[in-house]
Amino acid sequence: MTKRILFLSFFYPPDLSAGSFRSAALVKALRSQGGDRVHLDVVTTRPNRYNTFKREADSSEQHDGLHIRRIVLPKNKGGLLGQAWSFLYFAIVAFRFARARKYDAVFATSSRLMTAVLGAFIAACKGVQLYLDIRDIFVETLAGVFNATVWRPVVWLFSMLERWVIRRATIVNLVSPGFLPYFQSRYPDGRFSLFPNGVDADFIEPLGCTDKGRVKGEPLRVLYAGNIGDGQGLHLILPALAEQLRGRVRFQVIGDGRHFSSLRDALSLRQLDNVELLAPVPRQQIKLFYEQADVLFLHLNDLQAFKRVLPSKLFEYAASGKPIWAGVSGFSTDFISKEVANAAVFPSCDVACAIEAFEAVHLASVDRRQFVERYGRERIMGEMAREIMAMAGST
Repeated sequence: MTKRILFLSFFYPPDLSAGSFRSAALVKALRSQGGDRVHLDVVTTRPNRYNTFKREADSSEQHDGLHIRRIVLPKNKGGLLGQAWSFLYFAIVAFRFARARKYDAVFATSSRLMTAVLGAFIAACKGVQLYLDIRDIFVETLAGVFNATVWRPVVWLFSMLERWVIRRATIVNLVSPGFLPYFQSRYPDGRFSLFPNGVDADFIEPLGCTDKGRVKGEPLRVLYAGNIGDGQGLHLILPALAEQLRGRVRFQVIGDGRHFSSLRDALSLRQLDNVELLAPVPRQQIKLFYEQADVLFLHLNDLQAFKRVLPSKLFEYAASGKPIWAGVSGFSTDFISKEVANAAVFPSCDVACAIEAFEAVHLASVDRRQFVERYGRERIMGEMAREIMAMAGST
């Protein structure tokens, strides 16, 4: 008998986000393992993450055992209210889509909790089991970023939603093992799995060292590729680093996000000319920038919630074999020190320690094949797909 699974993901290819890449890999694994025993309805959005990255995608796609429904979000001016309205619209249309259909299970992958709330609501209405994929501790992030007294009722509301959602789920997967103490202490009866992000097939092959192609005395090329938001805190450290390393380093930043303008303005204020800001590029092109870089830069903001995070970008960086310069704290620090060779780590937002770590960077590519084998996305998503199929099959 064919099992029907509703798959909720706010982002999906060709959009650019960690959730998008993760969802695509999991859908592929579910189809591979389920064959004609599974039908997936993927409900997502048309590409919308960055205004500077526009890609067309059909609002509806039909394949064997797979229906992708992309919801076109209304235009908004961004900001918190704009994001809230976009999600509310997504939730309404997604619920209408699911209302008339029969499912054996609901899967929801969520970074800001609300996709998880939507999944829990639909699963409750359908009376079916729910599998959650939690990519962020949104309540803790919210409390850290918006710590003024006026936000406390909002944090309390999301805490209540989190409690209902986690208790409603049959299985909760945590993308970072660093999340486990938070959730186990609050929900001791919960069933938690740990399937992290990983290295996609397109990034398995290591890249060569570019040192031979660089003119002696030329500034080192340091690349950051990814989101520019509260979680990364680039605007809090990159301007100071660029100023202190002027003449020695040329930074290249590829991405967009909530704090792009904050970063741009901070660079302009210091009149820095050694930082190049580029719009997001398709994932197929990013490897070209990795190849040209001498060092890959990674940074997380200095907030409690981010001390539990394991950045998805780390896996891509590590697979390249390139030197990594990372500003992280907490779980990520331990993970990198144990798992990633030739990575210079410093505490988040600490400029002095960042400069010290930079001086310790070994400018050569290293063999990280064991890391790639251990954290290959295909293997990880295969194991996760088996767990989802087993849950759906138990109904």
